[in-house]
Amino acid sequence: MPSTSQRPSESETIFFDDFTSSGPDRSKWNVEITGPVYNDEQQAYIDSAETLYMDVDGEANGVLVIHPRYCPGFVTPEGKAFDFTSARITTQGKVEFRYGTVAARMKLPAGAGLWPAFWAMGSDKPWPQNGEIDIMENVGDPSWTNVAMHGPGYSGDTPLVNKKYLPPENDVTAWHVYSVEWKPDSLSFKTDGELTYHVTRAMVEKYGPWTYDNHKFILLNCALGGGYPVAVNGIKSPYLGLAESTAQSIRDGRARVLVDWVRVMRAEN
Repeated sequence: MPSTSQRPSESETIFFDDFTSSGPDRSKWNVEITGPVYNDEQQAYIDSAETLYMDVDGEANGVLVIHPRYCPGFVTPEGKAFDFTSARITTQGKVEFRYGTVAARMKLPAGAGLWPAFWAMGSDKPWPQNGEIDIMENVGDPSWTNVAMHGPGYSGDTPLVNKKYLPPENDVTAWHVYSVEWKPDSLSFKTDGELTYHVTRAMVEKYGPWTYDNHKFILLNCALGGGYPVAVNGIKSPYLGLAESTAQSIRDGRARVLVDWVRVMRAEN
């Protein structure tokens, strides 16, 4: 799979967005606002041009930017207080699909406790019965990303997980294409076209039911701190799972997730 920006042929495409408009295409994307807080995350999700906007990059034809912000004392409509805000977008109810290849070209920031993710799950059942596919996760370590699957019997600290290690000269702060090829009985995760992890129905059913026959929607977000980062970095203060150096990077406006494009291709017959 190429790591440069290119438009796939329309006959093969279920969904494509290369983020060249003036703002998020609301016909494709929902911009979520924090209600429930999951995983002890340290940010509120808001719908704001401060945290979600379009920009240009020398190696991309327009990019979506998810930009966490320092906003001390921010209070959600539910009365919960946070020192940080960020963005999370989904295609739920607008673009949902079953099987095919899902890919995004992304550039990530480094910093212990940053938690960007590109993932998919179903809207027909509650989590984890809806079947979560983590196509790319990172907790701020520039040397690796991970992929994972979550379902009943294998959610949370799932056994169905694998890391992709990257060299210092081409770490997560460089552009990479993260993808999964989803078939009725398997999922193949790739980074820049290279296989990272192959999971079969039989592997999943050792732990619980296969929950990957339903339609899925796409999610892109950048969480801050919380359960997964703290499990990796052990940082408890000043914020759970979020290093002070990373908090300072956010205060300085330097932590940005860039997305060149997202696409879903039809499954091969």
